[in-house]
Formats: sequence, C-alpha cells, structure tokens
Amino acid sequence: IYLWLTVTLYYIIYILVTGGVISGIGKGIIASSVGTILKSCGLHVTAIKIDPYINIDAGTFSPYEHGEVFVLDDGGEVDLDLGNYERFLDIRLTRDNNLTTGKIYQSVINKERRGDYLGKTVQVVPHITDAIQEWVMRQAKVSVDDDGIEPEVCVIELGGTVGDIESMPFIEAFRQFQFKVKRENFCNIHVSLVPQPNSTGEQKTKPTQNSVRELRGLGLSPDLIVCRCSTPLDTAVKEKISMFCHVEPEQVICIHDVSSIYRVPLLLEDQGIVDYFCRRLDLPIEMRPRKMLTKWKEMSDRSDRLLEQTSIALVGKYTKLSDSYASVIKALEHSALAINYKLEVKYIDSADLEPAALQEEPVKYYEAWQKLCSADGVLVPGGFGVRGTGGKIQAINWARRQKKPFLGVCLGMQLAVCEFARNVLGWEDANSTEFDPETKHPVVIEMPEHNPGQMGGTMRLGKRRTLFKSTSSFLRKLYGDAEYVDERHRHRFEVNPELKQHFEDRGFRFVGQDLEGERMEIIELEDHPYFVGVQYHPEFTSRPIKPSPPYFGLLLAASGKLQNYLQKGCRLSPRDTYSDRSGSSSPDSEISEIKFPSLS
Repeated sequence: IYLWLTVTLYYIIYILVTGGVISGIGKGIIASSVGTILKSCGLHVTAIKIDPYINIDAGTFSPYEHGEVFVLDDGGEVDLDLGNYERFLDIRLTRDNNLTTGKIYQSVINKERRGDYLGKTVQVVPHITDAIQEWVMRQAKVSVDDDGIEPEVCVIELGGTVGDIESMPFIEAFRQFQFKVKRENFCNIHVSLVPQPNSTGEQKTKPTQNSVRELRGLGLSPDLIVCRCSTPLDTAVKEKISMFCHVEPEQVICIHDVSSIYRVPLLLEDQGIVDYFCRRLDLPIEMRPRKMLTKWKEMSDRSDRLLEQTSIALVGKYTKLSDSYASVIKALEHSALAINYKLEVKYIDSADLEPAALQEEPVKYYEAWQKLCSADGVLVPGGFGVRGTGGKIQAINWARRQKKPFLGVCLGMQLAVCEFARNVLGWEDANSTEFDPETKHPVVIEMPEHNPGQMGGTMRLGKRRTLFKSTSSFLRKLYGDAEYVDERHRHRFEVNPELKQHFEDRGFRFVGQDLEGERMEIIELEDHPYFVGVQYHPEFTSRPIKPSPPYFGLLLAASGKLQNYLQKGCRLSPRDTYSDRSGSSSPDSEISEIKFPSLS
C-alpha cells in the first residue's frame, strides 16, 4: 500500500509563480513559502528568480532603484528575493539562479558570434525562448543543499507583472515549457491583488479577473490563484473569483496581511496547498506531522508574544526605503527573536547627523540625534559614496565614547577605523582614499585587484575565509570558538595593513584577518561592552532559527545579556531556546545548534 511513498521522482517538478495588478505584491515571499512547505515534506527544493530587466545582474543598481543587492557564495550580485529563498529554505544558491534578460541575450549573442546557429536568422522565438528553457532546466538540476542531492522541485518566480512588455519572451517560453515537461510536472501559481477601498470596504475582484484573463490569453492557465488582501477573503468573493477565473474554489488561496512573514507558509498549509500539490503533481509526500513547520509555527507564535523591547539605530544613507537594508533588518529580527525581544529599528539618515544639517534643517538634525541617543545599540551598514559619511563617523564616535553597543559592517567598519584614527591617534585628516585620494593618512585604501574602469563585478565578492588571530575575541566566542569563519564579501576598499600597529598599540585590535594576513577582516575595541566591525556582510548568511553571530552579539549587548551569555559558555537560557516538540528538547543548546531540523 505504501510502495508509492518510496517512488523516486524521475522528473523535476516546476512551479512557476507569476504576478498581476501591481509589482511588489509579495511573489518572493509566496515562492519562498511554497518552497518551505515542500521542503518540510521531505523534498529537495531549489529556486530561480527571473528579472526581465536588461542589466546583466543587480550589482550596479542604486538601492533606491531595486532594494538591496544580495551577494551569494560564488560572488553573484543578485536580486533581494534570492535572500528570501535562502533564508526560508536554508539553501545556498548560485549566480545562475538569478536569470535576467541581459544574461539571456548575452548568451544568445555569444552563440551567434561563434556561429552556433549556422547562419540562421536569430529571433526571439525560438532562439531566445529556447535559451530561457534550457537555462531553467539546467539550473534546476544544480544541488543547493549540503548533501549534494539533485533537487526534485524548482520554484521559479517571474518578476514584474503579467502584461509587461519586458516579460513577454519569458511568458512565451513558459507557455511552450509546460508542454515540454508535461502537465503533471508543471504548475502555475498566480499572485494577484484584491483591493479593499476604504470608502466601501468591499473586496474588489475585477483586477484579479483582468489579470488572469490576460495570463490565459498569453497561454498560461493558473492552477492556484493567491489573493493578496488586507483582510481574509469573504466566501462570496472567493466563489466569485473561482467562477470568473475558471478554477475550483479550493484553488483560490487567501494571503491576508499578517503579523509576521513567518505565518505565510502556515497560512498556505492551512488552506490545503499540500493536498492540492499531491493530487495535481502526484508528489510522493508522506502525510505526517511536518517537523520543520512546527518550528515555524513556534517561531511565529513567540514573535507575537514578545513583550520586552530593544532598539537599534540604523545609520545609513538609504533609509527612505527599508528594502535597501532588507537582509540587515532580517538579521536583526532573527537575533532579537532568539533572545525573546521585540525589535525597534530607528532609521537615521546619516546626513542629518552632520553639523551642516544643524544650519540647513535643524529639526531633522535634532530628531536624528534624539533617535541615536535613545537607541540601545548602533549599526552602521555597508554603502558606497561620500554622501553621509560624516554623519556615520559622528554616530560611531558617539557610540565609542558613550560605550554604546556598536556594529560596523563593511563601510561601517572602515569608517570606525577612520574615526579612531582621527580622534584617538590624532590624525585629523585620516580618511579612505575612496573619499579623499590626497589624504596624508590613508587608513583605508583601494585593493590592488580592483578595476576602476569597470563597475560591474569588479569588487572582492563572495565567500572568503577569515582567520581569528585572538582567542579572547568576543566574536570568536559568538561563533562557537571557531578558528575561522566563511562569510560573504562585497567591497573595493580595505584597511591599510601598513598602519595596523598604530591602532593595536591603542587597544583597537584587528582580531580577524584573511588567509594571507594582509586584509583586516574583524575589529574589536578593548574596554568597550561591544564595539565590533566586520569587513564582510554577515547578514547574508543569517537564518530565522540560526542568527548571524555579529548581529546576535549586538542584540545581546543592547539588551544587557552579552556578558551573562559569554559566562554561560555561549548558551541561551531555557526560555530563549526553540524546543523540538517532535523529539527531545535541549533547553541549553548552543546557538550554533539552533537550526533547521534534518529533513532526511
């Protein structure tokens, strides 16, 4: 009877997530949540994000244009949705998991130049559409888990909205693709908006009807319609969408606004999405309690119950758009949740902290300083360009003198070096050559291998190893007393190694360096509760149940728990630990052990 449970999938299942009505509707969270549910069922899941823009990658985007640039292990600069995939699914993606129009056209043009098309006229159909399908099929087979097993399910998110002229070749490619891989191996989830005007309070279905009609006109029929709405869908509205969009009522899924994105997988499962996939795709899923979703439910419940609060001042130059620091915010949230604290992020535009702002906009100046002074900790994240660096240095100086917990990431670490050089070593003009090429004290310099003539992909990118040079380091203990860490980088400038000794003589220690001992990777200040800077970006590897150690240390220090945590051998108290209801419970497990359970 149970023989079918052991059947191996001979074909990869492809789940295409499209969007309608408006962009930014939450397709990335829906795609991540669908993958999470299937992974919790014991399947190996990978994800692909398609961006219809002509850029080769996201590396040269302004954060205001497209949110943060997410960096992968292999150095790929990709869309921030791949960060959602990695955090939700606990997987490691590659640069080819982000497909853009620019990459496709570049590969087709390269083939044409080599003569691969044997003199034929190269056209959107079939050459571009074939290239898209080949890319997807090839990348879907690449393992993204530590066990090296080939994925069984590939979730594909198509960016933008149906009807965009840029996405037409991709829609056509998947119209053909559904027949190439057979219906039982392909499923389309369409995410649409159900607006609810304040004037009437009525949930409107017309935008969804029009969006689905346009999608069907292009040759794709949605198997599931996921309706984004502010409140749960009324039964009558659900039936209306079912009738006019040619689907069963059970194929209309409601994802209303919830307290935490961690509730989205639970909402999907509650509405029978696993049962539907089992029937529609003939998946060999065992109907048993899913351990991984139990963890997610516990995490969501405790997130809603938090009473104590801690605040972090995020001092940056892109604070008008929170997506500019998406991974930073998530890393802070993961850490706050691990110690049972509600997080308040105080966004501060660094330019408002500068003396010039006092003359030009005194109200903003005083508001910014009030936010900074009332915060429990200070975070200066990465960035590029000279604007606002003076304000960041002011914030770092305040955190150092007032003994406030501080974390500097990438540029934040470099500016901490500049601040210490100016105000402690007495080098008043100390600066990065990025901002002042003529400085007499170049404490931060350009890396030798950087190519300033080319902007895209020329930085030090991807996973690099950092060796700890001190056994008494805060961060080393937070990393579980590791001898080294592998973290992701994205920078063109580095601390000048020739000036290292001047800093260390005054208690400013470089406790982490690269394999050659030439690049300064981690700084710590003696006689300070928590003053840490890292050249890498630890936020990219933070996970909901396994927070990033540098961010975790910042939250521990901001809540006054760091010393107690270190004295207890880096162990959490029982109330701060995720229990394992489906097995044994270990109240004092190390933070390094708090991770997703095995799905084997």
